[in-house]
Amino acid sequence: MSNINFVDIQHLKKGEVNLGTSIMAVKFDKGVVIGADSRTTTGSYIANRVTDKLTHIHDRIYCCRSGSAADTQAVADIVHYHAQTYTAVYGENPPVNTVAALFEKLCYENKDNLSAGIIVGGWDKEKGGSVYNIPLGGGMFEQPWAIGGSGSTYVYGYCDATYREGWGEEETVNFVKNTLALAMARDGSSGGCIRMCVITEDKVERHFVPGNELPRFWEGKEVVGGHSAQPTAVSA
Repeated sequence: MSNINFVDIQHLKKGEVNLGTSIMAVKFDKGVVIGADSRTTTGSYIANRVTDKLTHIHDRIYCCRSGSAADTQAVADIVHYHAQTYTAVYGENPPVNTVAALFEKLCYENKDNLSAGIIVGGWDKEKGGSVYNIPLGGGMFEQPWAIGGSGSTYVYGYCDATYREGWGEEETVNFVKNTLALAMARDGSSGGCIRMCVITEDKVERHFVPGNELPRFWEGKEVVGGHSAQPTAVSA
């Protein structure tokens, strides 16, 4: 404990911030739910346990960021500026796919210098809720749900088996919460708490799940979409 305030920088991973994170966005009937863990690491050192990886871009458009914190913050700031300019010029909110295309252009044209994986989610009057995935190196893919970061590799099977079209807000929020909790439990580089944001035509609503209240359904104490297991009485 006497050396707790002294961190040997030479033993940390050199040259970059660790890519440990878990982010996702899911479309539902009236909008989008986005979510992320809250851990930022520098090598093996946890630099921030409560990072907010859900970044406001416009009134009804947010993005989730994974990769280098500095790179993704810089790209998000640039897109935020252009989104505000779009409203000033055209007098209306930018479509979600326009914002996603701006992210894709910046990430692709600077792919050799950036470590940035982005998921864009939001609502617009043309398409309603929509989700776009911009992976490392560029590219833009519209999907009903998207996951990213190091934690995503552990939960693709869970998402494929669990996701259902036609969900409402409550089911989608629970799906995002359960998926992120599972990713954080399996991925040693993800952790902290869960931050979520529900985006619809009428609202942008934040949700917060502290670390001591994360779901642990894989331990057998809870059933996804159901109730906690109860003892069953057996008659003689």
